[in-house]
Amino acid sequence: MIPNWLLKRSKLTPNRTALSFGDERWTFQELKEEADLIARKLRMNGLEEGDRIALLGPSNPEMVFVIHGCLLAGLEIVMLNSRLSTKEILWQFGDANASLLIVEDGLLLQAGLKDVPMITFSSLQSSGQRDFSVSKMWDESRTITIMYTSGTTGFPKGVRQTAGNHTSSALSSVLNLGLTDDDSWLCTMPLFHISGFSILVRSVIYGMEVRLYEKFDTKPIVDEIRNGTVTRMSVVATSLQRILEEFEKTETVAHPAFRTMLAGGGPVPDDFLKRAESRKLPVLQTYGMTETSSQTATLSSEDALRKSGSAGKPLFFNQIKIRDTEQPNELGEVLIAGPHVTLGYIGHAVNKEPLEDGWLPTGDIGYFDEEGYLFIVDRRSDLIISGGENIYPAEVENVLLSHPKVKEAGVCGQSHPEWGSVPVAFIVSNEDISQEELEIHCRESLAPYKIPKAYYFVDELPRNASNKLLRRELKEWAALN
Repeated sequence: MIPNWLLKRSKLTPNRTALSFGDERWTFQELKEEADLIARKLRMNGLEEGDRIALLGPSNPEMVFVIHGCLLAGLEIVMLNSRLSTKEILWQFGDANASLLIVEDGLLLQAGLKDVPMITFSSLQSSGQRDFSVSKMWDESRTITIMYTSGTTGFPKGVRQTAGNHTSSALSSVLNLGLTDDDSWLCTMPLFHISGFSILVRSVIYGMEVRLYEKFDTKPIVDEIRNGTVTRMSVVATSLQRILEEFEKTETVAHPAFRTMLAGGGPVPDDFLKRAESRKLPVLQTYGMTETSSQTATLSSEDALRKSGSAGKPLFFNQIKIRDTEQPNELGEVLIAGPHVTLGYIGHAVNKEPLEDGWLPTGDIGYFDEEGYLFIVDRRSDLIISGGENIYPAEVENVLLSHPKVKEAGVCGQSHPEWGSVPVAFIVSNEDISQEELEIHCRESLAPYKIPKAYYFVDELPRNASNKLLRRELKEWAALN
């Protein structure tokens, strides 16, 4: 059994700062009171322990209160990506079989949602209340969150993340990073992502402040790091680059109190690491995924340049092995085991077993060197990582192929100086079609970051004898354009 995170934390350190946003601050006791109020309003709206709801909102304090309110009410939360199209949101809502959509008013208008049972943030705030008894202890297998991860077949899978998964992830992280009374984690990651949500979890388990930003804003973020008002931050390579540029522009360095720049979403270029070192920014590269509730392995900052390109070593409770290998430097599929690994999926993938003999096959190809450092050679083979966002080509191809003028479509990543990689499409058409026409079509079904940034019209796509699309050749084509 696991203690109800917020209930326990509000008793241990009620007056410690839990959350800050701009000039506003809330203690853990005040956070608990806000969440408890939301929970009683959720009960008034007919939601009971174990119900599954979908949540769509921005990364602001109200969203934090609603998240914790849902947890106190005992709900399973389907975390919806606010960057998705209306069609994608509706598909995930239906696949999850959620009973209600809780949505921030502005996003409701932006998404144009209708015909879905829902309640807006403003309606929830003005709702009546119903008292109930909050569970003080949680079963480890209790589903806390569900996050959809893009599937190689083009259909996202809803990943269950349990109380045990999240707790194990937080404990493994703190055993690696350490903890001090003055820790404050600057959060610019979306709260619907595992990278953002895991910061909220660490906060209530550690008793640590979350310094929340609704959007990434380079100058004030650099001011915080430079002035020592925050001690840790999670980034992807693109946001790290912007931070470095601002530090270099002002010819300043990070405050000694700043201890961790946790970098995920793919390897950090050597140039970034060298520049970060000169600005006193300790960058720790990390490897994880939605199925592992954030970090699985992390590279220490002192090894960043010595082990350039490595994801580090498995965290304390976690295990990693390379399939069918016995010696260092042998390539194979990365397999993961540990209490942080999902127990399964929901919806259309509910019968898909995530584990093989207790190990999660990641689809990533990697190896361990002689010192036990993990290196990822290929991210799920075809996966495109663009500014920290995962894009699976099959999903984009499915949308392109739904256009009547498109006969064949192949999508791959093309190197990009700012985003690391962006999707591009190779099209075999039935009749003349413009790039603008394809973009309009894609906008109806895809999040903006998934829409191809270039379209190349070809006579045929590279295929093998079994007619399987050879994406490695597409990547070679893309490199020439």
